[in-house]
Amino acid sequence: MKRVNIADLKNNLSRHLAHVRMGGDLVVLDRMTPVARIVPFDRAAPVRATKSGGADAYWTEERMAELEQRGVITRPDSAGVATWLKTARPVKLPKGTPSAVELLLQARRESGR
Repeated sequence: MKRVNIADLKNNLSRHLAHVRMGGDLVVLDRMTPVARIVPFDRAAPVRATKSGGADAYWTEERMAELEQRGVITRPDSAGVATWLKTARPVKLPKGTPSAVELLLQARRESGR
């Protein structure tokens, strides 16, 4: 299994996809941490057809019902959500408080990654 960092993958995408077409696997690394695996497409495997593609296809009603039954999630009732939306007010932060983006950048600098 071949390992490739994101920058190399972006710069040499055609070469890496040729490797996958010939049956090889790629592990994509982000700062030496594996984040994805690219494998050859299996034409024999069935492809699930969904009304909407992407992440929405993952959160089907059946999946939500299964997660609720297992106790992983609790779905809100519509009246409770409507009441909360009418009464909830944004939090006012004191002047000089760093933004979420500034805190994220600071955390990244401190992590050493």
